Amino acid sequence: MEYILQPWPWYISGPCIALVMFLLLYFGRTFGMSSNLRTLCTIGGAGKRAEFFNFNWRSQKWNLIVVLGAVLGGFIAHNFLSNPINIDLSQNTINDLEALGFDNAGQSLLPPELFSWDAVFSFKGFLILLMGGFLVGFGTRYAGGCTSGHGITGLSSLQLPSLIAIIGFFIGGLIMVHLIYPILF
Repeated sequence: MEYILQPWPWYISGPCIALVMFLLLYFGRTFGMSSNLRTLCTIGGAGKRAEFFNFNWRSQKWNLIVVLGAVLGGFIAHNFLSNPINIDLSQNTINDLEALGFDNAGQSLLPPELFSWDAVFSFKGFLILLMGGFLVGFGTRYAGGCTSGHGITGLSSLQLPSLIAIIGFFIGGLIMVHLIYPILF
């Protein structure tokens, strides 16, 4: 049991992901979470209003099981398999985070300054979630998939658009963390 509580090294988790991708490619499937949003909207009747949602959603039922597994797996991992330890951060990183207003830098993966209910239900927090959700949704559609779809399926099948999308995701993340985040907070 102790083995499952520790983070798995790359030489175990990497081949596990590769095995899953091999099986998906073998059976002609692609992996990505954002395609499930289209499927859920189609199930909800959005095909009556927009042609984009007018497709045979039953062919994507298997991918909805992936979402259910991700939700259940995250719940089980957080509630039963978590090993609460402090995060080993350099003193420079801790100082930078404290300058940005984080009181307990390195003590939690989800800092309460960002993820507490008080932060979410504030006007600023709600506005950030609304705008962030719109930008992620727009960006996912515009890029033709999400980070998991491009990063796992696209790169494993050697698709150049996925490589370009992943480079864009990283550049966008760097811009967010170093330029936009200090302005917002």
